[in-house]
Amino acid sequence: MKIAIATDDGHTVAMHFGRASHYAVLTVVDGVVVERGLRDKFSPHGTAAQAPHEREAGPHGTGPGSDARHDQMTATIEDCSALICGGMGQGAYGRIAANGIRPIVTDLRS
Repeated sequence: MKIAIATDDGHTVAMHFGRASHYAVLTVVDGVVVERGLRDKFSPHGTAAQAPHEREAGPHGTGPGSDARHDQMTATIEDCSALICGGMGQGAYGRIAANGIRPIVTDLRS
């Protein structure tokens, strides 16, 4: 099983899925991490240090074009079973789940 973790530094869980710059990808076999890699992640919002993104009507991440942006953000982890992050909008959560990746939102950072 492969698990992706949204991250900015490769070591901690990013607080905002959309702004994370990378994914740490762990391959787990029989409960043991057997491989670890870092993959680039597309971010339409820029990084967490940049200005907030524009407001949308309705729940966050559900406006026009959202599905295509979320698909682009998760294209590099389509081989993963789960995605761990510190937070994400409803649109991202629903789209990631619809693509067969289990989104897991946590307040744990490391």
